[in-house]
Amino acid sequence: MWAIILAIVIIIILYLWSTRTFNYWVERGVKHEKPVPIFGNNFRQFAQQASMAMLATDMYRKYPNEKVVGFFRGSAPELVIRDIDIIKRILTTDFEHFYARGLNPHRTVVEPLFKNLFFADGDLWRLIRQRFTPVFSTGKLKAMFPLITERAEKLQVLAETVALEDSYDMRELMARYTTDFIGACGFGINMNTLNVENSQFRQLGKRIFQRSPRDAVIGLLKFIFPELCKNMHFLAPEIEISIRHLVQTVLKERDHKPSGRNDFIDLLLELQSQGKMVGKSIERKNSDGTPVVIKLELDEVIVMAQVFVFFGAGYETSSSASSFLLHQLAFNPNCQEKVQAEIDRVLKKYDNKLNYDAVKEMTYLEMAFNEGMRMYPSVAYLVRECRSPSYTIPEINLTINDGVKVIIPTQAIHMDEQYFENPEKFDPERFNPEYKQDRRFVYMPFGEGPRSCVGARLGLMQSMAGVAALLQKFTVEPAACSVRNPTPEPTATVAESFVGGLPLKLRRRVQ
Repeated sequence: MWAIILAIVIIIILYLWSTRTFNYWVERGVKHEKPVPIFGNNFRQFAQQASMAMLATDMYRKYPNEKVVGFFRGSAPELVIRDIDIIKRILTTDFEHFYARGLNPHRTVVEPLFKNLFFADGDLWRLIRQRFTPVFSTGKLKAMFPLITERAEKLQVLAETVALEDSYDMRELMARYTTDFIGACGFGINMNTLNVENSQFRQLGKRIFQRSPRDAVIGLLKFIFPELCKNMHFLAPEIEISIRHLVQTVLKERDHKPSGRNDFIDLLLELQSQGKMVGKSIERKNSDGTPVVIKLELDEVIVMAQVFVFFGAGYETSSSASSFLLHQLAFNPNCQEKVQAEIDRVLKKYDNKLNYDAVKEMTYLEMAFNEGMRMYPSVAYLVRECRSPSYTIPEINLTINDGVKVIIPTQAIHMDEQYFENPEKFDPERFNPEYKQDRRFVYMPFGEGPRSCVGARLGLMQSMAGVAALLQKFTVEPAACSVRNPTPEPTATVAESFVGGLPLKLRRRVQ
């Protein structure tokens, strides 16, 4: 009897606690879906039935006449932004109020691997960004490009074998290429993913972006009970163990000094040798209102965290973008012919060899890439968290509190006919440099503002080089199992993917 009473009391307490914030958007007059206890509006993501990007897109499309839409992730109120002027304000004009991504439910970073440029917030983010921006300069990209060329040539060799099959997942093919490049460019390691299909590093890459039932449960608990579950890690233990072992092995081999390879580890070691990172705080001010000067040691944990994001994001986003482009070119052969004609023309000037200058000249290929990333950006939404006691959005006179996250549904905006006529059509001419419009804040495949992707140019160059190498020798065609409009993967986390991959047929070109 007492057990039943206790259970009823617990259920009542849990109900009251989980619904305590559900009047947040009602009180502010913001339209939203009716939330349910514990899950809010986020049950489908917690149950792995829809990704965060899919939910954001649904909210965007359900309320076409609203500038903002309310949402509840568990009991936490969030705001989906539909208005471009408000988006610009959040990402740039009033950035000092929204400098945090808020992807970690704790203000202080708990997981070592989250101390990276993508996940870090506040002063940690500012110092890392300040120190790392020169790493992706034009000069550094040119120095890295021979590593891209070498992998692109290996990709052509692998494609000879793939062409013998009736179909092959282009997402997997391009992931093997980008993982191999990241291994060489990042760590001076031959990861051998272009020769060994299920190599150790390819499996690690898959696991980073795979949301298992374990990950879903941990995510649910951390969002609902952030303080109680503070010491639980989003990332599975095997990921941290593998990355730590990888970094420590490479650092030991190099005696913690640059080796002259000019890879990412070398660049990190050079940055480390410059001493402490010093900059102006974005979080704290002196009594006179000036920013506090902050210092931070670039220690092994921070180095390891940057390696993690370089490895994970470097292969995942590039393989996603390049494979989706190949998919679109297979179903739009007239566009593929234009891409191939340009590749042939440009490479003829360079003895049919890929190099940095050759890829830079492939303007139609870049237009096609931009169009592919418009239709299916690798990161389909942006998140920012309010870090002021309160903030009023002047366009709608709406005040939100510290800790409220705003969601910018990038993919939904990219596919809105208000900004792109006939958005379902693959049309590279939208990005013709002769007449393309200023599309800032309606086209954001790499984000916008101070937190835009610092490695965007490297990602674009390695992706273009891989596609150029492939289409120089082969044509992509729909296979018997190919689907023109593939189904988005509901278990996707940060980067998007498709159920069943992107299978296509490779056919050797007759030249």
